[in-house]
Formats: sequence, structure tokens, C-alpha cells
Amino acid sequence: MEGRVALVTGASSGIGRAVAILFCERGAKVVAVGRNEKDLNSLRSEVIKADGQLKPYIADIRDTQQVERLINETIETFGRIDVLINSAGIISNGSIETTTLEEWDEVMNVNLRAVFFLMQKCVPHLEKTKGNIVNVSSVAGTRAFPNVLAYCVSKAGVDQLTRCAALELAPKGIRVNAVNPGVVVTNLHRRGGMNEEEYQEFLKRSKTTHPLGRVGDPKEVAELIYFLASDKASWITGATYEIDGGRAQTCAR
Repeated sequence: MEGRVALVTGASSGIGRAVAILFCERGAKVVAVGRNEKDLNSLRSEVIKADGQLKPYIADIRDTQQVERLINETIETFGRIDVLINSAGIISNGSIETTTLEEWDEVMNVNLRAVFFLMQKCVPHLEKTKGNIVNVSSVAGTRAFPNVLAYCVSKAGVDQLTRCAALELAPKGIRVNAVNPGVVVTNLHRRGGMNEEEYQEFLKRSKTTHPLGRVGDPKEVAELIYFLASDKASWITGATYEIDGGRAQTCAR
């Protein structure tokens, strides 16, 4: 990854943050995109200590003008884009009966629409570098879970977007893959409405729903993303990789 440029969304926390740190440690120049300035500055300080090259970038990926500005400024600063990592995402509770249209639109706008637009706008630059895209999906994209309807549908959309784009972009030399994590310790569920007590109980229960008996760490997912973005995965495209402690293999009981 030495000298390559990676654009990472959702970099202020969780999986995105772990990806930004790992890529910097292995020689990449990283544009770390997020909405929390304090967290991005903390990330920058951590990366500087590791002698990494990172540019924090505050942007709301729901805003198409901000996305276009982000890509333009990345090219102005680094001259290229080699890897796009779509890690930003949100979750919302609600069933087919209780999810409001506003909640549905919000989840789709962040988890799917923004991913599509970022991919579309990065294609001309990735074609020049024969680069690649890694999308962060979820076990919820492949399996149904109650009361997180919009989230499940959005991640299933990310999986199909990944596969369709992989076919369409293969002639340009651009690979497109996705990772499908199970429960990973991040701020996703807290920001989705869980208080700390509820979240700790959720993590405790998740140990029983993942066959390996534990939840995941963002660094583990970052390693898989790094592999897919690297030359070691040069013949892999259109794949959706489960990294979930066996969660997707289980059935309701």
C-alpha cells in the first residue's frame, strides 16, 4: 500500500477509524472522512505518532456537493485515488409497521445512496490507477433480523450494488468487494439509540448468537478490508465476505 491514496468514510470511529490507522501504518496516504471534528483530530494525533500520513476531512456524505468537493480536494492534494472504503453507516430501530418514511429515507441516504454516489464519482480516478472499492456491509445484508428493517434492506442493497458494480467496472480494471461483519464493538448501536446499559446487555447476548462465542473487534475487520484492497486480492471482485464469528450460519431457535 506504500504511496497509494485511500479515501475512507466513517473514519472518526469504529471500523472506519481502524481502517484509517491500519492503512497509514502500512504506507498509504489516507483521507479520513467524518462529521466529528474532535474524533478526527484525535485520529490524526494517533496516526502522526505512528508516522502515518493522514488528512482529516469533515464532510456529510449525504450532501452531494460536499462529496464532489471532497473528491476534488483529494485529487488536488494527492493527485490520485487508489482505494475507496465506504465505512460510514447508521442503524435505526423499527419494523415494517413502525418505521417512519423519514427514518427509512435517513438510513437509505447514508447507507446506500451516499455509497452509490461516492462510487460513481470516484470511478474516473480509480480507472486511472486501476484501483478498487471496498464497501462495509453487514451480516444484516445477507440475513433477516427483526426490528431493524431499514438497516437490513440498506445493507442488502450495498451487497447487490457491490456485485453489479463489480461486473460493470471489471473492464476498467476496477475491483469492487464488500465485507459483512457481525456484531463489532463500535458506536453504531449507541448512536442508533441504545443507552450504555442496553448496549452492554446487547454485547453480552451477542456472545451467544455468534458461534465463536464473542463479538468482533474493528481491527479484525480492518485487516480483511486491507487484504481486499491490496494486490494479494488482485483476482477477487464482486465478493461479499462474511466476517461474523459464524453468525450468518445460524438459524433462529
